[in-house]
Amino acid sequence: MSKITFLGAGSTVFAKNVLGDCMTVPALQGFEFALFDIDHERLKDSEVMLTNIKENLGSTVKVVSYTDRKDALMGANYVINAIQVGGYDPSTIIDFEIPKKYGLRQTIADTIGIGGLFRSLRTIPVMMDFARDMEEVCPDAWFLNYTNPMAALTGAMNRYTDIKTVGLCHSVQVCADHLLKSLDMPTDNIQSKIAGINHMAWLLEISRNGEDLYPEIKKRANVKQKNKHDDMIRFELMQRFGYYVTESSEHNAEYHPYFIKSKYPELIDRFNIPLDEYPRRCVNQIDRWKEMRNDLIENKTLAHSRTHEYGSYIIEAMETNQPIKIGGNVLNTGRLISNLPEKACVEVPCLVDANGVTPTYVGDLPEQLAALNRTNVNTQLLTIEAAMTGKKEHIYQAAMLDPHTSAELSIDDIVALCDDLIEAHGDWLPEYR
Repeated sequence: MSKITFLGAGSTVFAKNVLGDCMTVPALQGFEFALFDIDHERLKDSEVMLTNIKENLGSTVKVVSYTDRKDALMGANYVINAIQVGGYDPSTIIDFEIPKKYGLRQTIADTIGIGGLFRSLRTIPVMMDFARDMEEVCPDAWFLNYTNPMAALTGAMNRYTDIKTVGLCHSVQVCADHLLKSLDMPTDNIQSKIAGINHMAWLLEISRNGEDLYPEIKKRANVKQKNKHDDMIRFELMQRFGYYVTESSEHNAEYHPYFIKSKYPELIDRFNIPLDEYPRRCVNQIDRWKEMRNDLIENKTLAHSRTHEYGSYIIEAMETNQPIKIGGNVLNTGRLISNLPEKACVEVPCLVDANGVTPTYVGDLPEQLAALNRTNVNTQLLTIEAAMTGKKEHIYQAAMLDPHTSAELSIDDIVALCDDLIEAHGDWLPEYR
């Protein structure tokens, strides 16, 4: 029996989306869906929910929960990763509250920045444990990584393990539609090309019926910028650097040194930047869970329609050899993006079929875009270096190279902040020397 293993299956809504999608695919009927999570209560909730969906769809998949990770991975063909090490409490709280004491504010803190750096340091050791188990019990499985920080985690897996890994994010497939709808432009017959790094990939080309849409997009965006809206950072970056970026404005506010500045507090209002956005979302989600739980877990008639998440389409393409194109996160091996480092994890168009995931060559990005990407790649590579060597100096260096952190704090304060974060995380981090 073919097998899909879901690590972090207590992420009930996301498990519904990805595994519910898989249940709608004829080629995946008869598969075992192996669920694993360290939170056994949430694991059971997901099992009940997925079993209800299975019965309502008339699917022939087999849904099984495991409390032993290696058993869950045994013989898997595909492994989906959606874990969050340390959770909201204590780790996200630590990532936000300690930097605030130094005057360093964040919005999401899950990619780079000081919060993304420490999220990587918590998560990479766990991913290495996954890889060791997989190398023992399912060495040929594909590892579909949905966990952030995407570039650092996927890069570490591909550089330091033998596990075939691709990183997946939904910002690529919704980017063009979101932009056009926000400017009241048609979304049919659109052709686009996107490449860069995760959360900072660039809409390099966009056309409709062969006509370049960028002149009209920029014209309308300049008009829209005269009033406050939810995408002001991305429109500002497009105006200054020439291209639209895939991930949201609240994310990109903290990837660059220009927007969250204690010296210029008026920028927060001017660009409508939601500081502390991720903790707010976490609290709201926790508060809403009881109500959501009834809708998801106790609902015997729960239905599901296939979503835009890549997971089920990738597995279907590999099983049927019917090729699809995705935006995947892979190593920049052979310089797929020729003006980014070869060790970087890049987000590029990829072909998926029975041969697996085959990335495509992009060539040079416009130099200003590659330069912006490199500022983030620098921190990602030093973060991986810290996680894999256990050397504290690389944590400091990664933080010193982070665009937002280095624009706000002195070197001494950056080192002190890192020391405070290491101490506060305690056993959530390995020991650094």
